[in-house]
Amino acid sequence: MYRLLIRPILFLFDPEKIHYFSFSAIKLFSKMGLSGLFRTLFLVEDKRLEREIFGLKFKNPVGLAAGFDKNAVLYNELSDLGFGFVEIGTLTPKPQDGNPKQRLFRLKSDSAIINRMGFNNGGVFEAVEQLKKKHRVLIGGNIGKNKVTPNSEAVKDYLICFDALFDHVDYFVVNVSSPNTPGLRELQDKEPLTALLKELQLENDKYATKKQVKRKPILLKIAPDLTDEQLLDIIEIVNTTKIDGIIATNTTISREGLKSDMYLTEQTGGLSGKPLTNRSTEVIRFLAEKSNKAFPIIGVGGIHSAEDALEKLAAGADLIQLWTGFVYEGPALVKRINKAILEMA
Repeated sequence: MYRLLIRPILFLFDPEKIHYFSFSAIKLFSKMGLSGLFRTLFLVEDKRLEREIFGLKFKNPVGLAAGFDKNAVLYNELSDLGFGFVEIGTLTPKPQDGNPKQRLFRLKSDSAIINRMGFNNGGVFEAVEQLKKKHRVLIGGNIGKNKVTPNSEAVKDYLICFDALFDHVDYFVVNVSSPNTPGLRELQDKEPLTALLKELQLENDKYATKKQVKRKPILLKIAPDLTDEQLLDIIEIVNTTKIDGIIATNTTISREGLKSDMYLTEQTGGLSGKPLTNRSTEVIRFLAEKSNKAFPIIGVGGIHSAEDALEKLAAGADLIQLWTGFVYEGPALVKRINKAILEMA
């Protein structure tokens, strides 16, 4: 029904406006008491779907990627659509508007999206207030730096976000791979990235000792545009800093093979969706094979079908995440993936 009736109507309007409209609609439906109906329609509950990864128990391996619920306002409602975990953010210490509009573009001929949102969010402390509600789902906190913060001071921004969120999220994701904050991807270079992750690990150990709790898993989200040599550096960095895993991958700056109108394909920003399917799987497989599966991997990028999801898992992903596929295929995609995983069990 979504693809035949709802999506054609939604796709008549500006993508960003529809995003906020959809948020309001889901919130309204929840207040009307329809959460139970959503769970009946989309939630697949089966012990065989459970996954224990980096010390956390996931009800199922299909999560919602960061960028959808940036400000942590809808995580419980989104869990009713079948997700096993929800990643919020990317959050920055101070609120920021992001890049000028229009900054979100649908490439319907390619089943893709280009975004140059620029970490638009209400700031980490606003998100913390939202996160004080009881959670019905595991939550990841995706953290970044403010646009005005120079790379030489970026560590401070990540530490502020880490400290604020420590008591409110189940795991952390360090985002240094978005193409929409000037200079951010330079932090993926070996030296600054190692220094950043070591500082976060020290803070993690300090908080765990102080609060007498377990340390929080820290994952690194990487770009699909890294070379094999850079991916080998990533493996070495994970081993050196002893972080808990990798999210592969973020959006790409490549425009290879696109069929959409040139007006769309020449927009700056990160490309997500089907054109990223093969490359993200290649990165997952490379990391899994070259590291001898030494750390967990969350696979994301171009998952538009159950087959895409199974391919990511077969390549070495332990969990997967959706974003653009969720926009194009609707919440039934989550259910189809979980059912396909059960059929393979």
